[in-house]
Amino acid sequence: MTEIRVGIGGWNFEEWRGPFYPKGLSQKLELKYASEHVTSIEINSTYYGSQKPESFQKWHDETPDDFVFSVKAPRFATNRKILAEATPSIDMFFKSGLANLGKKLGPINWQFAETKKFEADDFAKFVKLLPKKVGDVTLRHALEVRNPAFADKAFIKLCQDNNLAIVTSIDSDFPQINDVTADFVYVRIMGTKEKEPLGYSKPMLKKWAERATAFHDGKLPDGYDAIAAKPDGKKRDVFFYVISGDKVRNPLAAMEIIKQL
Repeated sequence: MTEIRVGIGGWNFEEWRGPFYPKGLSQKLELKYASEHVTSIEINSTYYGSQKPESFQKWHDETPDDFVFSVKAPRFATNRKILAEATPSIDMFFKSGLANLGKKLGPINWQFAETKKFEADDFAKFVKLLPKKVGDVTLRHALEVRNPAFADKAFIKLCQDNNLAIVTSIDSDFPQINDVTADFVYVRIMGTKEKEPLGYSKPMLKKWAERATAFHDGKLPDGYDAIAAKPDGKKRDVFFYVISGDKVRNPLAAMEIIKQL
């Protein structure tokens, strides 16, 4: 069965204590609380540095059985001039204990800097470095590209040929690529606003739920265009994160989208 999972980026933010986390809740219980109110969390700390196997095990044990994390890959692998030379950083990342998440390990998000442009040969070599499995878990990879040069049919085809999702970044200054190129969809909406109690208006949150459903049903949401990958009508898992924007509002927005779904 395919699912729509809606979540947030990280869980350890002081600004959430009060608006989201109940007053007096121990910081040790914040992940448990968050994972009971959203259906996925994108782990961001892995982008900045290595984590310990014990940390991944702890995160696994503190969350519900049907919970799923996405994990942001380390910047040391993606923020480099020659991606084909990223093997040491990639190997270190996958040996850091990711397998301890077990069936709770969802997509890996490889985020690239705004200055990184599409160079076909180098990206093709990088893609070959991405492992298919860690432990007993089959991996899913998503590429979050932030330069307009990636709005290229050759990039779309590279992702299609290798079952790589292109992260659809919406409500941001980054290019929005809507092409569905893998057997799952990865969306980040980044425009929550302080003036809206739930980050977005209720009608807009309903619209986000409808858009997530369209992706799930193998369609493009109304008004969205693809560069090359046409909708195929096949149902897919959707990972839909409310991230950036007015961070204080993000958990509330994610919860409302789940409610609308």
